Amino acid sequence: MRFLVVEGNTREARQRHRDEYGMTPSESYGDVLQALEPGAVYDIAFPADEGANLPDGSGLESYDAIVLTGSALNAYNVQPAVTRQVELARAAYASGTPMFGSCWGIQMGALAAGGDVRRNPAGSEIGFARRIVSTDAGRAHPLLAGRPLAWDAPAVHLDAVTTPPGDIAVLAFNALTPMQAAEIRHEGGVFWGVQYHPEFSLRELAVILRRHGRHLVAEGFCQGEDDHARYVDELLALHDDASRFDLAWRHGLDAEILDPARRLTEIRNFIEHRAKPVRSQRGRA
Repeated sequence: MRFLVVEGNTREARQRHRDEYGMTPSESYGDVLQALEPGAVYDIAFPADEGANLPDGSGLESYDAIVLTGSALNAYNVQPAVTRQVELARAAYASGTPMFGSCWGIQMGALAAGGDVRRNPAGSEIGFARRIVSTDAGRAHPLLAGRPLAWDAPAVHLDAVTTPPGDIAVLAFNALTPMQAAEIRHEGGVFWGVQYHPEFSLRELAVILRRHGRHLVAEGFCQGEDDHARYVDELLALHDDASRFDLAWRHGLDAEILDPARRLTEIRNFIEHRAKPVRSQRGRA
């Protein structure tokens, strides 16, 4: 299978993530795709970069699936780094190629289809999205097949889709974010996405949370620098040893996060139930 991974970050943000984590978010996402689909290949697009060489309509049609990463940008801070990504998402809809997005990705999918994104009125959702629950539509939707009645997932977002586009099925929600998962249809294309980050390992999440220390302390998530450092260290320890029941209990984490196979449920379902069937319809199987 051929994937296009659309990196949502600017060059500076990508480099910072590589310096701290060892690879960019798009490279990390590509590794997840290859783990789920051995033998798959992926290209990366950088629409946030001025002058980036981006695929046209026929180029987008040549992929079996398009995956949109998270981003440190804010969609409502209108600038070329954002508008280029919205335009690419619109072109992806028109191509008919299956799309999936995490966090920023679902925000781009909504904006491109006529929705709106603002600062989440309920506040930041950082670390984990707790008690995500399927809607009636979500319980019957293949994107969430295998998820329990309620689950947690890695999450890092200040913003959310506040005005949904016209043709949308909201598949999951929680107390902080009314749209945690959705299917969006627009201009003949179909987008599946989540506001959380199933692709994040605890190690990648910990690296990102270390970066957000000042914000976590200012908003009261951590009591101070020492508390923040201890939180990050415990997530890293749990990444290294998922059998640490003491840490799993302390942070309220279960197999939906600790077991990589279960954490990646939505991405696997997208590949199996959306990308592969469309690939077969296009005669590429």
